[in-house]
Amino acid sequence: MNPNVFGTTITRLRKQSGYTQAELADKLHLSDKTISKWENGLGYPDITQFPVLARLFGVTVDYLLSEQNSGIVIAGTILADVVKNVDAFPKLGMLANISSAARAVGGCAPNTAIDLATIDRTLPVSVIGRVGDDDNGRFLISKMQTSGVNVSGVIPTAGVQTSFSDVMSLPTGERTFFSYKGANSVFSPDDVDVASLGCKMLHIGYLLLLDKFDAPDEEYGTAMARFLRSVQKRGIKTSIDMVSNSNTDEYPRIVKPAFAYSDYVIINEIECCGVWGLSPHKEDGSSHEENIRLAMEKTMACGVGEKVIVHTKEAGYCLDKSGKFTRVGSLILPTEQIKGCVGAGDAFCAGCLYAIYHDYTDEQTLEFANASAACSLFAENAVDGMKPKSEIERIAKSYAKRA
Repeated sequence: MNPNVFGTTITRLRKQSGYTQAELADKLHLSDKTISKWENGLGYPDITQFPVLARLFGVTVDYLLSEQNSGIVIAGTILADVVKNVDAFPKLGMLANISSAARAVGGCAPNTAIDLATIDRTLPVSVIGRVGDDDNGRFLISKMQTSGVNVSGVIPTAGVQTSFSDVMSLPTGERTFFSYKGANSVFSPDDVDVASLGCKMLHIGYLLLLDKFDAPDEEYGTAMARFLRSVQKRGIKTSIDMVSNSNTDEYPRIVKPAFAYSDYVIINEIECCGVWGLSPHKEDGSSHEENIRLAMEKTMACGVGEKVIVHTKEAGYCLDKSGKFTRVGSLILPTEQIKGCVGAGDAFCAGCLYAIYHDYTDEQTLEFANASAACSLFAENAVDGMKPKSEIERIAKSYAKRA
């Protein structure tokens, strides 16, 4: 048993359970110095104490003895989405009709985490981020908890509103966002206790919406790059996502430094090509696959550890560290089944993370991710369309793929 892994596990479980070192020591009839030694990798409990620890933390003894970090942590933007279905995007000064409106979870962290928990309830999934100490914040925490997501790392913050977006969605599924940064703008690397993460993978997004992470850093380029490096030093695989921001001038400064400390980059064609000043689409609106591949190669050359994955309406693309390029066409869904595409990108990302976690091949990863994205299209909000793994696999076989 690796003492550092065990120490990280105990630290994380203690904090998730709400115990101080002194409180845990009291329950075990030990000193808090003993607990501190365990958490710093300087010793182990007596064998008779493992069943007691397992009972206190609600896990198995085998879990405590595991040599491997487990689970996926999703960090970053947390928003309340107000999804408004409109009949058109009006010209300036003109009116459009709203047919319905509903509040839902939004942002990288809750969307991706809830999708992962829905795909596989046995997978440990946690969220780290900030919300306001307000109704929207309580709504978001409750929705994640109900879905089986660990929210002990979500910090309710006084004096700032929970971030939110007004999502204007057309009958075709196309949408436009009006976003308020709120609590996401004060979420910082200091809010993440890297030493107690204990996960196998950490995914964070969205770059360009996390002000404290996007801030310049003299040594690493950005605070995000420094943060990702600190996570990698703990033996945890890192993954990033970014947002399709209209201010593409900021893409290179904010995004490129993070590539060097990311094991996985999972973004769309607009974002990937935008970093390199390439057009992601041809004149007819179809994906410019030559530019997409070139942008992926440039991204990988920045130091990405494992894979660059890009999703478009037409296909998913994967470039691994050996230079192998894989393309899998997306599923063709009947138009009448599509209710919205608010969370399609996060659903694709969740599918990728799940597949990577379980060592799928690149082709299997893209097939599973494409089917996960397709599931999200069956609902108006970001997460209600997601299905368990077996249903995703059935959907992947039930529809034809785009060429």
